[in-house]
Amino acid sequence: MRDALATWHMGRVIFAYRSHPHHGQPLPQELVANWLDMTQAQLSRIEKGAAPEQLSKLVRWAQILRIPPQLLWFKLPEADAALVAPPTENVSATGNNTLALARWLASDGSGTPPISHCDDLEQVGRALEDARRYFDGTVVEFFRGQLDRCKRDDGTHGPAEALPLTLAVLGAIRRHSRDVSSEVRRQLLAVGADGAEFAGWLYRDLQDPLTATFLYDRAMEWAQAAGSLPMQGYVLLKKSQMSYDSRDAGILLSLAQAAKEGPWQLPVRVQAEVVQQEALGLAMTGESMAAVEKGLDTAQQLLTRANGSAGGDGLVSYFSEGTLLVRSACCYTEAGKPHRAAELFGQVLAGDSLSRRDSGFFGARQAKAFALGGEPDEAAAVAETSVAVARETRSERTMNVIVDVVRTLDPWRHRPKVKHLRDVLMP
Repeated sequence: MRDALATWHMGRVIFAYRSHPHHGQPLPQELVANWLDMTQAQLSRIEKGAAPEQLSKLVRWAQILRIPPQLLWFKLPEADAALVAPPTENVSATGNNTLALARWLASDGSGTPPISHCDDLEQVGRALEDARRYFDGTVVEFFRGQLDRCKRDDGTHGPAEALPLTLAVLGAIRRHSRDVSSEVRRQLLAVGADGAEFAGWLYRDLQDPLTATFLYDRAMEWAQAAGSLPMQGYVLLKKSQMSYDSRDAGILLSLAQAAKEGPWQLPVRVQAEVVQQEALGLAMTGESMAAVEKGLDTAQQLLTRANGSAGGDGLVSYFSEGTLLVRSACCYTEAGKPHRAAELFGQVLAGDSLSRRDSGFFGARQAKAFALGGEPDEAAAVAETSVAVARETRSERTMNVIVDVVRTLDPWRHRPKVKHLRDVLMP
């Protein structure tokens, strides 16, 4: 292992880890690839190819394999380790927790809760049942109201605050759906699909794509059981958006186009979001700026139409003028127009239309645009503000973007503001 570490090549380090006598026999590539959240083919290329350089990935892999920091050729600050990678468990443990969550949901929330949420789920579950007994309304209205509360908590306090109640609502919906008429069951499953999609988003923000994918799949299944075609298209959109985190441009574009062309009539506001997501995919796959901007213009027209309509189509989307601007900025970043991107980010961040968590995330995206545009001082200043928000809301997704900003700023690492950003990230 020490010889491999001395090469500063993470692929060779992973190979040495897999082959170490400590395991008794070499670990299969497929198994370790699953731990590292990649395919067997991707790990094979990493082990045999050029040394990976993306700091955020090096940090994450080192944490998963529990490599002692003193043996690494890059710094592994405790603050980064706590926010960028799973804090106390590796990916195999995360996989076990996902399996436990699957079993718990299959038991209608009456079995043993996942260990990471055991105490919270039992306490919140009891409080939820007590509240239900005193609620003067239908069971569907009750659970929809609880889910709305979860969404408000997420925007202000982050995913860790909203997750226990969200999961408790899903378990309770599963239990109640056994004892109601078929019509009410379909309505409950529709709320459950919305809740599972939202829970998937929470795990996505916690940088747990395995559990997020499981919950998106449950959302799709429950939407199908409820006969909700629009929700099925909406889940495809959310899966497309998650593909942006893993930089899988082909899947991102394919899922966005599937959401756009499927056998459903999406609400106009969601149509705008889908068309914007398709434009992002076009930018990432190297299509012309004209094609990208045509998509953004169409999204703007659809959003204007949605803003002038009465709504009431049942599927709630929070896609707004501010959201369109910041996501359009992401399109310009991907299309190689970082100055335009930074300008659009700035327009939205100057107002108060974003939630606390989103202001930190898109602030980090603006910092990346500044860095790509050769403006290191502005990038460092904006990123430093986002660090505080990311820690407050416990958004690991935001911290991953900030780590990427620091890597992009490496050519200017001796500038005072960039050095200060690095210091802020240290414990």
